[in-house]
Order: sequence, then C-alpha cells, then structure tokens
Amino acid sequence: MTARTIPHDQVFRSMAEQTVWAALRDQLPDGALLMPGLRLTGEGGQDREADLVVAWPGAGIAVIEVKGGHVSLDAGRWLQQHADGRVSRIRPVDQARECKYALRRYLDLHPAWSRPRPRLAHLVAFPSTAVPAMFGAPDCPRGQVIGRDDVGRAAEIVRGVLVCLVDAPPPPTDDDVVALENCLYGALLPQQSLVERRLIDIADTVARRERDCELLTAAQARVLDQLRRMPRVEILGGAGSGKTWLAVEQARRLSAQGRRVGLVCYSRGLAAFLRRRVQTFPAAQRPAYAGTFHGLGVDWLDAPTGSDDDSDFWEARLPEAMAHVAAARPASQRFDAFVVDEAQDFAAAWWPVLLSFLRDPGAGGLTVFADEGQRVFARQGEPPVELPQVELDENLRNTRQIARTFGSLAPRQMRYRGGDGAPVRFVPCRTEDALNAADDAAVALLDEGWAPEHVALLTTGSRHPVQVERQAGGGPDGYWDSFWDGSDLFYGHVLGFKGLERPAVVLAVNGFRNLERAAEMLYVGLSRARDRLVVCGDPEQVRAVGGEAVARRLGIMGT
Repeated sequence: MTARTIPHDQVFRSMAEQTVWAALRDQLPDGALLMPGLRLTGEGGQDREADLVVAWPGAGIAVIEVKGGHVSLDAGRWLQQHADGRVSRIRPVDQARECKYALRRYLDLHPAWSRPRPRLAHLVAFPSTAVPAMFGAPDCPRGQVIGRDDVGRAAEIVRGVLVCLVDAPPPPTDDDVVALENCLYGALLPQQSLVERRLIDIADTVARRERDCELLTAAQARVLDQLRRMPRVEILGGAGSGKTWLAVEQARRLSAQGRRVGLVCYSRGLAAFLRRRVQTFPAAQRPAYAGTFHGLGVDWLDAPTGSDDDSDFWEARLPEAMAHVAAARPASQRFDAFVVDEAQDFAAAWWPVLLSFLRDPGAGGLTVFADEGQRVFARQGEPPVELPQVELDENLRNTRQIARTFGSLAPRQMRYRGGDGAPVRFVPCRTEDALNAADDAAVALLDEGWAPEHVALLTTGSRHPVQVERQAGGGPDGYWDSFWDGSDLFYGHVLGFKGLERPAVVLAVNGFRNLERAAEMLYVGLSRARDRLVVCGDPEQVRAVGGEAVARRLGIMGT
C-alpha cells in the first residue's frame, strides 16, 4: 500500500519534510494523493507554499506544515531551535491555516472545479520534537500535531483530524481527487492526447531533474572553497557524488587565477565531455589542455601514435616517449597544475610522466578525483606523492531507487539526496539474450516518451552491433560525437562510459570480459542512469556478481 505522489522529482528543502513525506507515502492507501511543496497564491496575491498536501478519498484534504529541529511553545510564541543552536520565531499553525484557505480559494476560482467545496483541515508536523501527550494550544489541539513519536502513524493522525471535523462538507470521492489533481497539475493541457501529455511530462521531468542535480552538485563547490590553500589533494567519492563536476570547476578556478592548467582523464568519452564543457567557459577560465592523458603525447606533444589494439604502446611505450618529449619542452609550455578525473584508471608508470609535465614537478598543483569502486582495469596505480584525502559522502545525481540498487557495491556508504523516481526495472533473460532484451527495453522507453538523446544502451560484455558499426564508420571522434547527436539513442560499453551519465539507461548484462573486475563493471553500469534504469540479464549471474543486496534491490527472488 502506497500513495501516489506528485511531482515525482520533488527536491525537499529539509530532511524534516522528506521524513514526513516518506512516512505518509508508505502509510496512505493506494487511492490517496500526496503532494509536497504545493505553491499557492493567497489573499492579496501573497505566495504560499504548503509543505505537504494529502488528498484522501473518503476522508478529506489535509494541509500540513512541517518544521524541523526542536520546536517549542513559549507564552504563545512558537520557537524553533536549529542545529547550529540558533533560535527563531516561527508561525507553523498560521502557515498551515493560510495555505488551507489559499487552496480553497484557488478551487473556488478555478473554472474546471465544478464540485462542492472540499473537506479541508490543517495540521503541523515536528518530526524531530517529542510532543507530550498532554500538549495543547488554543489554536492547535494535540490531535493536529504529528510529533517525533507519531511519525510512524502519521496517516492515522491525518485521517482522525479529517473524519472528526464538525459541520464539514462531505469527504471527497475518488473522482474528486482526480479532479483536484487535474486542477493543480493538468489544467492547461486538456486538449492534448495522453501520448502528447506523456511526452511533455517526461521532457519536463528530465529538465527539472537536470536543474535540481546541477544545483545540488554546485553546492559541492564548498569542498573546493575549503581546499583552496591545498595545492595537492585527492578527493574520493562514489558514483553520483559529482566528482566530474568538481574536477571541471577546479580546473576553471585554477585557470581563472592565471595558471596554466591541464584537465586530464583516461577514457576518450569522458575526455570528449570535458572538452565540450570547458569550451563554454570564458577564454580566461579555460584550462590550457582538456583531454586524455595519452592525448598529451599524441595531440599536444606530437609523440608517435599506435593502434588501439597495441596495449603495450598505450601502457608503456607512449608514456616513456612522453617523458622524453616533456623533458625537452620549455617551461613556458608546461603546466602549473593538473586536475585528474577518474584517477583510479591511471597506471603507476603514468604518474611520474604526468608530474614531469609540471613546471615544478615537486610542488606543482595536483587535484585528483577517484572512486576505487570503479577500478575496472587490471592496472593498479597510485600517485607517487603524498596527497591529503577528502571524502564525498553524498549521492546527488541518481534517484534514490537507482542509488540504493548499486549502494552495496560502492566503496563507502553514501547518503542519497538525488530525489525519488521510478523503481528500477529488471528484465530476466539468459545472458546470450540480454542484447535482444535490452533492445526491446530501449524501444519501450522511446515509446513511453523518452527522447533518444536521453537514453543510452550499455553492455558489460561484448559491444552492441550498433556500437561496433559506429566506431568502425566514424572512428573514435565520430563515435563520441554521436553521444551528443539527438537523432538516436547512444550505444556504449560500461568501460568507456565512466564519468558519463544519461537520464535513462538500459544495461545489458551480457557477460564480463574480466570476471575479476565483474563487480566493479556492474557497479559502473548500474550507476550511469540518473532518473530511469532498466537492467536485462540472467538473475543468477547478477546475483553472483553483485551479491544478495543488489539482487534484492532488483527484485530477484532467492533460489
């Protein structure tokens, strides 16, 4: 039993609101509607925001004001003590009452609301405050308060308030709740078909989720503020913690200080993203180089080239050649600082070469971003210099449903702040059938209304035939250009997709090239979707690689 909640991508202003919302979502019956953050206009054009609104068929409509911290009532004044010790005056009961009347006024004036006035009530919730049983105030009886010890029965309290109203209109029917939802969220689209509305809803959700993720990730910049006096540092964070965003921001900040900065990574796909991203900066804020570590030798320093199949060239011979070339370059062409993203991909022999490109190899700037859980290559390398470590402990970019799916595979426990979304879908099939199942799942997403540029189909074993064709036809640059081509969905492999994301991902678990790194590859694949994830594969293989926690999150039943 769980209520419908709208909007699906709500970002909560406080943990208190999220706590009460989650409790009501799980406790309310299927027919109920739960609406967080409902903005209304009251008398005189004043803006109001109802923290939570419950529309419950057979009971009524409740407006709930939520306050975190410790709340107290002193001589008729409501006070709120914050985590930092500050105490502020608040008006929780007045706010709830004003939002209740603003909602009633909105419906009175809405041309699509032809029903009687609904049964309305207001409550307050203080999920961090123990409210005694004998509490009471002239404007707020104990029965209208959800305290810390009441959260587990929050829906029961809401229903009790609604059904006990005296001289109130009849409770809303199921049709009344649908009409209310249409008035609040769908009034402007009555002439459009269901398909058109679905397309618009998905596009709007993707856009809002992108804005929310960017705001949350931008707040991580406080980490860089705290480290601005540390020329060398390693920042560790799991998938979804915003490491790539921070790496780009660090490169921008250092460049704006007049330094010659190199922004480097290992994979071509991430390098293509980094180059596109920094091109949006003003010229004075762009790093001098953005691309792969090997590109410093191939493109920047005119070192010899080799084929993609020649692993010894990339692992050893080219780095050696790069070291010789770097030694001959004048100091003016070297770098003041490097920012390294996905640093766990770097081999031990590459780090001395990278440091040799610095004007001051012993003291030049070095900011390293890494996630040990995504060490999908056999190489083991660490920077040969001592780096203070800072950990990021929040997942900001995946929905909670997605983040919890791969959470057990992450090297450290994360807090999930990416908002709620659709459940992760698992399509059971044989390993050899995973590509076909993934193709069907991708088509289903497009039919639902997901735009091609929002969808990626990733594999864990052999590459998808479309990926093989695109790489053969356009080469590495042409292939990665298709990542930004909105004409079709993107086909890729988890090895080349680290550091990247798509709103929707279909993951085909079609085997693993290296069983010793299978868990890390599954971790990467499960974490590339921001909003919607579909996994296709053999249940027992997924269980064997990901463990019981991943299997349970995917709904794979025990044998």
